[in-house]
Amino acid sequence: MKALEGLRVIDLTQAMAAPFCTMNLADLGADVIKVEPPGEGEPTRRGSITRHGESATFLTINRGKRGLTADLKRPEGVELVRRLARTADVFVQNYRPGVAGRLGVGYEDLAAVNPRLVYCAISGFGATGPYAARGGYDLIAQGMSGILSVTGDEDGTPVKAGVPLSDLAAGLFGVYGILVALEYRERTGQGQLVDTSLLEAALALTVWESTEYWATGKAPRPLGSAHRLSAPYQALRASDGWFTVGTNSDRLFEALCRALERPELPRDPRFADRVARLANRRALIPELERTTRGAPRARWLARLEREGVPSGPINSYAEALADPHALARGMVVDLVHATAGPIKALGVPVKLSDTPGAVDRPAPRLGQDTAAILTELGYSAEEQRALRDRGIV
Repeated sequence: MKALEGLRVIDLTQAMAAPFCTMNLADLGADVIKVEPPGEGEPTRRGSITRHGESATFLTINRGKRGLTADLKRPEGVELVRRLARTADVFVQNYRPGVAGRLGVGYEDLAAVNPRLVYCAISGFGATGPYAARGGYDLIAQGMSGILSVTGDEDGTPVKAGVPLSDLAAGLFGVYGILVALEYRERTGQGQLVDTSLLEAALALTVWESTEYWATGKAPRPLGSAHRLSAPYQALRASDGWFTVGTNSDRLFEALCRALERPELPRDPRFADRVARLANRRALIPELERTTRGAPRARWLARLEREGVPSGPINSYAEALADPHALARGMVVDLVHATAGPIKALGVPVKLSDTPGAVDRPAPRLGQDTAAILTELGYSAEEQRALRDRGIV
């Protein structure tokens, strides 16, 4: 049994953030019903990276869900979703604020038919405030939150994070809000609105940098891979690539120097303690790389591990996804999709001892489960045929 088995989630989402939220709920056992417009479905189905005509992005973030089509521009389609909401525990959408209400599936609309419903809205800027009506994208949120101001090399041009941090964090905060609201419902029987956004998620991830600013009055600046309070705590160059070291204490720095056979460095006044190393980082790193550039990273990583220094390679995705530890932890799984064929997917990152999640069902084809879901909702065969004939499903 999975932890969220028996929980029904209605998914009116598209793009990245909100589908990632519902994907995580599906991985842990929730019955997630993805509602898409008839015809071409949601825009992510038409991604630029495809496998046998199927969008790789759509396949990734919609795994484990069932597929239903409904035209929300028609009263019958709205009634179908409201009927579905009566049977649901959670509803997730990522329209701009106000759009769901105009369609007839806003929080007030669905709470009226199901007061126990936990309704999650994920948008660019949230439901209130001066920017509420704006469209939001990951890049915009990274910039407005300050993240872009601290990424990249010192004195370099702005560089966004290599993964869509704002999108993914908003999805995870959505999961967090939903689970908290469900716990409250267990005690009171009352559902509620969960409202989060890309900008708030991105800002929440700056807890370290925001604190530095408040404590010092100085805005943090980009440092490449370096750390703001420790040195060396960054990437170093070997003869065949890069590796990282995390030496945030004098003891670990001495162990690093033993691994590199540079015993004189801890005795150098510029590098004798943590404060001195941080102040003289620009001199320290070239000194270290004068040694590390002379041998491949495998040699240094073996020596660093022997000395107990936290370290690791900077992997390509080919290397990361083939890493024996990632495989042992079940972070790469195999699925078979009806049209895309055999595909791989990332595994569930949280391991539960008694009710583990699993990635065991691929993303649905458009409207794949419409008939089954309509039957569950009590639509007769004749009613279903009428909905299909009129293009509502």
